[in-house]
Amino acid sequence: MAFLKTITTHENSLFSRNLLCDHLKNTSKTPSSYCTKQVLMKIRAANAVNSTLVQTFNVEEVLTKPRISPAPEFQFEEYMKISGKRINRALDEAVPVQKPEVIHEAMRYSLLAGGKRVRPVLCIASCELVGGLESWAMPMACALEMIHTMSLIHDDLPCMDNDDLRRGKPTNHKVYGEETAILAGDALLSLAFEHVADATDKVTPGRVVRAIAELGSAVGSQGLVAGQIMDICSEGKDVNLKDLEYIHVHKTSKLLEAAVVCGAILGGGNVIEVEKLRKYARCIGLLFQVVDDILDVTKSSEELGKTAGKDLVTDKTTYPKLMGLERAKKFATELVVQAEEELSYFGSSTRVAPLYHLAKYIAYRQN
Repeated sequence: MAFLKTITTHENSLFSRNLLCDHLKNTSKTPSSYCTKQVLMKIRAANAVNSTLVQTFNVEEVLTKPRISPAPEFQFEEYMKISGKRINRALDEAVPVQKPEVIHEAMRYSLLAGGKRVRPVLCIASCELVGGLESWAMPMACALEMIHTMSLIHDDLPCMDNDDLRRGKPTNHKVYGEETAILAGDALLSLAFEHVADATDKVTPGRVVRAIAELGSAVGSQGLVAGQIMDICSEGKDVNLKDLEYIHVHKTSKLLEAAVVCGAILGGGNVIEVEKLRKYARCIGLLFQVVDDILDVTKSSEELGKTAGKDLVTDKTTYPKLMGLERAKKFATELVVQAEEELSYFGSSTRVAPLYHLAKYIAYRQN
């Protein structure tokens, strides 16, 4: 698929200079044959203003490493459990109950309703992989979950997917009403950016700004919103595989990509590390949606914690519908392999283990 060969970044002179500085500071992490000219090769962004050009960033041509089997003894379930507790505590502190109580209660209702916390964990894991600390990435991790929760609240509204169940509980608008649900989503979105800017500590301002820009691009009209609007516009129409990929790369994959990339930026990753992680994130982002589509036709509402079979009822185009269930499963497997291949650059250290196991977790999750 084309997206696997494509890397997107913000194309501007300040961003390029920052990446080059990071690269020069971290030359011990990159092969000596990788020269400055290659670092500054043209990387056009799909989310750059007035830009439709995307260049291929063929890092594999100069960075060839064997496949990895990192930390087979890594206790992934325990890692997710401990990480989830810390993330939930940070989210609870980030959105206290205060006046006006009703809006903050509505925000907290959906934000603290459980969930897998995949995006926050991805952010923290990628930050730690490139040498950063969890504390550097925690505000961004919380912001990602706030934005994700906003998208779920709005997605469940009657004017969108009109769903009554989310994470095993009544959806936000069913509890608080449509008006409050819309405002709760809006408040979470704005708070996300405020929280990153206000709470991030011991990270250079340049890296914080780059991370905020990355996050903003993942949510806006060239990110999540682009996928949502194309999904709406495609209802009742014939959608081919290319169009479906566009919808889900933007609707689902972009925010997962931002989680990984923002973590790497905040952790001080150099240009090669950031771009390798971006490609990994593209794979698992699309993988997440492919698996979602498969689960929708193979699991019950009780197992999923949300309404199952809704794609069939609404005649929505999905990967199983276009490819068939078995081919969709095969495609998911291919995406896992590709994600692992991108991580091979980082070797077999224990720091890469969380991302390696997260790819497996996304592929084989049951809800």
